[in-house]
Amino acid sequence: MADYDESNIFARILRGEIPNDTVAETEHTLAFRDITPQAPVHILVIPKGAYTTYDDFHANASDAEIVDFHRTCAKICFDTGIAETGFRAISNARLHGVQEVPHYHQHLIGGRPLGRMLAAPED
Repeated sequence: MADYDESNIFARILRGEIPNDTVAETEHTLAFRDITPQAPVHILVIPKGAYTTYDDFHANASDAEIVDFHRTCAKICFDTGIAETGFRAISNARLHGVQEVPHYHQHLIGGRPLGRMLAAPED
């Protein structure tokens, strides 16, 4: 992924240009409900900094940003009840990972059985 695109939808949400259904907000992190949920609980967690992917965030964010992000994810899992029953934390990256928005984000998905994550490749 190239340079950070300031016009991506998550950057616009962070600037207050697009509304969202906020679940949690801290100094470094914003979490909100996905507009097309794939399960009863489907929350997107994004850093407030301009990071494009998982590897970009973890290589370049400050320790405070990284800790805040992961502690916010954990709190959401406990607060929504998915920590008890099980959940999936997904981050897609770049073309092969089918990343749709070029701003690092984690999907927290749960509230029902989710099935297998990936099917075996066909021969």
